[in-house]
Amino acid sequence: MKTEIVEENYEMTENILQDVCTIIDGARAHAYKAVNASLVKRNWLIGKRIAEEELKGKDRADYGDELIRELAKKLTEIYGKGFDRSNLYRFLSFYKCFPQIVDTLCRQSYHILSWSHYRILLQV
Repeated sequence: MKTEIVEENYEMTENILQDVCTIIDGARAHAYKAVNASLVKRNWLIGKRIAEEELKGKDRADYGDELIRELAKKLTEIYGKGFDRSNLYRFLSFYKCFPQIVDTLCRQSYHILSWSHYRILLQV
């Protein structure tokens, strides 16, 4: 973790408890933003990879459905819930709706919407 991110919000006072709480809160906020940026990038990349694989199929609709069904089954066995068919379709939709977002994320990884926000946008 970059200490300057945490130090931006830190200013020594006469109250050590308050100072330590400020440090902890700053570190937590930084960690949440880093995790969120990673989740958004991960989900976009999964969607991109599925889209690339779909293009290889001869009958795209049937191949895409089977691809996602099998992938969801295997990923759920390996990683547990979170990679079911509906989420994989959501990741694919995310990639298709925002095909250039990773470039933006790389430059602004700590000032992006959360995955929950993108999920809501995909419903619009």
